[in-house]
Amino acid sequence: MAPILILQNNVADGPSYLATWLQRQGVAMDVRCSERGEAFPAGMAGFGALAILGGEMSVNDPLPELRRAEDLIRQSMAAGLPVIGHCLGGQLMARALGATVGASPAPEIGWTEVAVDDTAVARDWLGDAPLATVFEWHYEAFDLPVGAQHLAGSAHCPNQAFALGRHLAMQFHVELDEPKLNVWLDVLDKSYAEVAQRHPESIQSVAAMRAAQQQHLRAQQQMADRLYARWLAGAV
Repeated sequence: MAPILILQNNVADGPSYLATWLQRQGVAMDVRCSERGEAFPAGMAGFGALAILGGEMSVNDPLPELRRAEDLIRQSMAAGLPVIGHCLGGQLMARALGATVGASPAPEIGWTEVAVDDTAVARDWLGDAPLATVFEWHYEAFDLPVGAQHLAGSAHCPNQAFALGRHLAMQFHVELDEPKLNVWLDVLDKSYAEVAQRHPESIQSVAAMRAAQQQHLRAQQQMADRLYARWLAGAV
């Protein structure tokens, strides 16, 4: 199949487990990192699907690469190419489709329990278990675009994932692997300490995040195996 275009916004937020999974499937990828100065392409010619990663910026910041990403999302959907968004990537999908993205009801950082909707579509994407523990790191959250199907929510952020046909947007980071988590926890976001003091109910300590990865990371990667396969099932 044609290579997967992966849009990376920050150097420290690479494709990680997504890249591992694609390599296992023998699928080529073209990763473009805007923070490294690598321009996002103008169109999707020659690509089989689109994946958008997270980032430290707000989806509403006036950055040309964010608007280019939204254009590529719309192009991909119009051409029938599967799109998947992780955290900021999911927010970009929502915004590209006309939904509002703003402050989350509460920021979420760490391993978070989400409730999977009791619908065939939600189970098809996220599995049969009614609850899943996933890794979150976000201060904003998306509303649902018109026609989207809600898939999951948490106690502090009701919209955790939505599907629109073969396209999937997530608020959480299923692309996480152990090296990526270690980088994030070694160099914390500047606002982490202050926000953690105000929201202890939804933001974990570094020690808790490190300890919980032994319990939750493999299960999250098994979820990723399922939803990545579901996502690329519609690729050319």
